[in-house]
Amino acid sequence: MDDLVGVSRGLDPEVVLEAYARGVFPMGSERRRVVTWHCPDPRAVLPLDGFHASRSLQRSRRRGGFTFSFDRAFSDVMLGCAADRPVWITPEFVRVYSGLHARGRAHSVEVWQHGALVGGLYGVHLGAAFFAESKFHRVTDASKLALWALVERLREGGFRLLEVQYVTPHLATLGAIEIPLAEYLRRLEAALAVDATF
Repeated sequence: MDDLVGVSRGLDPEVVLEAYARGVFPMGSERRRVVTWHCPDPRAVLPLDGFHASRSLQRSRRRGGFTFSFDRAFSDVMLGCAADRPVWITPEFVRVYSGLHARGRAHSVEVWQHGALVGGLYGVHLGAAFFAESKFHRVTDASKLALWALVERLREGGFRLLEVQYVTPHLATLGAIEIPLAEYLRRLEAALAVDATF
């Protein structure tokens, strides 16, 4: 990847947090047994006042029998994400991010249907910035609904920045945009100077 800025042999929790604060995030490589560090330019963010819920998504939320929780099943959410992305969410990532969760630095959103975990997402929290790492779904729309619930939670908690790494066609339909890295780093610095509550 042309956004690669470094490679390491493992993950240290303090280094992970410092990296996010500098605009860098890690990805695992189970095959190569290394961690790669990335800083894309442009950077993807989802403006907290710009989330777009289509009519079909609104109907799904109203009629799907979904309920939502936060930080109730962090490890299960990570494992759900890893099932779809075993290349970069390695067992070491699950261990380190679960440790960050225990320290209040990483959070999860869970989506439930008929008592079963059907979707969710997780990410890292520093200041008034939230770095969304990955999401998964087991039924239609569950990951989109997790992101919607996250946006509502961040608004309520006084967050300033929701970073989503890369814009995909899926994220673009929900309101994600790209901004130059320099602008992202300015927004990040401002968000890190503010306390927000998840």
